[in-house]
Amino acid sequence: MKTIFDIKTIDELKARISSLQANSPAQWGEMDAYQMLKHCTLSEEMFQGKKQYKRLFIGRLFGGMALRGILKDQKPMKKNQPTHPEFKIKGTGNFENEKEKWMGLLQDYASFSSPHIIHPFFGKMTSDQIGIYVYKHTDHHLTQFGY
Repeated sequence: MKTIFDIKTIDELKARISSLQANSPAQWGEMDAYQMLKHCTLSEEMFQGKKQYKRLFIGRLFGGMALRGILKDQKPMKKNQPTHPEFKIKGTGNFENEKEKWMGLLQDYASFSSPHIIHPFFGKMTSDQIGIYVYKHTDHHLTQFGY
């Protein structure tokens, strides 16, 4: 299974991100391209221990089961998955800066030292789970915009 901790995977994802344009239309969902970039940079910052978010009650009940479902095989994540309220982006910003920031954060996984992450929905995650999930999440959103 692909993981964000593989340099070739990081390079592949960065190449796909480089192709993304500010006016790229979403194939599904409500986010525009900038909002997707910002959503993903916030997610990477959380996984890298730079930001923390309050644990959701529903995640305490179903988070572990949902994570196992996402990670169990190589299938892509399903479309229109729920999003933590703080990861829902409104408005706009500098598309190119956000794109560069996301690629830089992905590159940081090459030297990732797993902080003890407690995901706001899934709960405590191992390094292996983080590696697979971050890849699948990134792939999901790039596919959302046709990349």
